[in-house]
Formats: sequence, C-alpha cells, structure tokens
Amino acid sequence: MDIAKALGLFIATALAEIVGCYLPWLWLRQGASAWWLVPAAASLALFAWLLTLHPSAAGRVYAAYGGVYIAVALGWLWAVEGQTPRVTDWVGAALCLAGAAVIVLGTHLKSPH
Repeated sequence: MDIAKALGLFIATALAEIVGCYLPWLWLRQGASAWWLVPAAASLALFAWLLTLHPSAAGRVYAAYGGVYIAVALGWLWAVEGQTPRVTDWVGAALCLAGAAVIVLGTHLKSPH
C-alpha cells in the first residue's frame, strides 16, 4: 500500500473513531438525544472495519494509527469544537506523526528475521 493511500485510510479511520466517541460524549455531557448512540455505534463499527484494510500486522497498524489519530483529533478540536490548539499541541502531534512515519516506512525495509 502506498503512503498516500495509507495516510488517507488512517485519516478516515480516525474520523470514524472520533465521531463514534464524540456522539456519546454529546449525549452524556451536553444532553443530546440518546438516539445519537445509533450513528455512534455505526461509526465505531466502521472504525474497526477500516483498521482491517491495512496489510500490516494489527499491532503495527494500531501503533502507527495512534500518531495520525492525535493529529486528526487536534484538527477536530479546532474545526468542530472551535478551540484553537496550542503550539505545544501541534509540536506533540508532529512528534507523534514522526514516530508513526518511522513505523510505516519501516514496513518497507527488509527485516533480518
């Protein structure tokens, strides 16, 4: 899988997870209708399915996905919740993305084992 396709898939996966968790948060913290739990469950099922589309081992996918999730969550904070991320938020996300890139790019290297 090429890097652009993997990144797009990671972003879609992160959005599915965030929506699946944000909707119950709205219900529990903001008094939204319990009916929001239905699309939340569907979004979390989509999240799990999207993770299976990566060709790498599950643990490696989850590890690399974590870095992308952090960056997408900060984008959500900004776009949906109207909170401007701090410089330290972006620096932390950049460090996580660098770690995710090492993991993803490492899958293209030949292992001695």
